[in-house]
Amino acid sequence: MNPILNRCPVCSSQLLVTRLYCAQCDTTIEGHFHPSANPFAPLNSEQLQFLLTFIRCEGRFNRMEEELGLSYPTLRNRFNEVLRTLGFEPGREETPVRLTAEDRLRILDELAQGLITPEEAHQRLLGKREETA
Repeated sequence: MNPILNRCPVCSSQLLVTRLYCAQCDTTIEGHFHPSANPFAPLNSEQLQFLLTFIRCEGRFNRMEEELGLSYPTLRNRFNEVLRTLGFEPGREETPVRLTAEDRLRILDELAQGLITPEEAHQRLLGKREETA
């Protein structure tokens, strides 16, 4: 049996399910049906196999290196390809850190007192580094 297509091979538009068939009793049902939500539908067979291996290896690239005989950079590139296909941006921070006005003033006070460097203050103000108490 062929895999279900979710995009038109001619124009790349979303395909709709209009016919269901039971091979057991030879029943056919026609209409407009919502396909089940499958977040992995955009992945091709090679990407699905990679994802299954990733899960089987519990997300450990060192185990995948042994099993697939591929280098870490190759595995990382394939993983990033899967992420992009699923609509995620690899390496992008999930949620930027939101500093309160008090947090910003404390950072500036520490800078004024010479407790932190200007570079460290800059990084903290950008929310790129957690502060240590």
